[in-house]
Amino acid sequence: MLPLQWKWLKVLLMVLGAGVVIAGLLFVAANLWVLSRTQGRIEHHLTQCTKQPVGIVFGTSNWTRAGGRNPYFEARMQGAAQLIDRQLVNHLLLSGDNRTRFYNEPVTMWRDLRARKVSEADMTLDYAGFSTFDTLARAREVFGVEQAMLVTQSWHLPRALFIADALGLEATGCAVSADQRSRDWRLEAREWVARVTMLGDVYLWGRQPYFLGPREPLQVVPPDQLMPPAVPATD
Repeated sequence: MLPLQWKWLKVLLMVLGAGVVIAGLLFVAANLWVLSRTQGRIEHHLTQCTKQPVGIVFGTSNWTRAGGRNPYFEARMQGAAQLIDRQLVNHLLLSGDNRTRFYNEPVTMWRDLRARKVSEADMTLDYAGFSTFDTLARAREVFGVEQAMLVTQSWHLPRALFIADALGLEATGCAVSADQRSRDWRLEAREWVARVTMLGDVYLWGRQPYFLGPREPLQVVPPDQLMPPAVPATD
């Protein structure tokens, strides 16, 4: 009996090993497919980012777990402010998590950008951007955005652009860089898993946003169409 049991054990180990190899190959192939579909629309230098009417800025915590300033948040805010200043976008949609009264990504982004001299009129807050998928679905369905520039890190942009395509949102990517010394490689590695999960959201189980709500189309006026301030009459 022992030789027979050993034979079946070897067969089982071979099957499991083959399964692991196939799963690994599919995992890598899925990531490469997402990257190949989106890399051509990502600019890695802000000055080269294609001008768009709306810039969608994805929320993240402004602090790390260690208590320091989050370099990813800092890079997104700095990039968003420069895009407005250079008139590469006419309006910013700040979308993030606001699940509790003690954690509010959109308001934190708004305050940071106001400190960088970005006008209130140039920003709209989306309080229900609980995920990348929710942010883009709400941009399309709630805020009526049809064309946009996605503002986030380069490793996040392929997934965001792929979701935008699936939702019918015409988008380009503007990558903002964090300080290399402060990057969290574990977070960036988890993005490989998130891309595979995203394919399931798009093609298999028909994911829907957590919350939509009534339509609130953005009122975006290009800077060159703004009326100049009235000059007071003089006697």
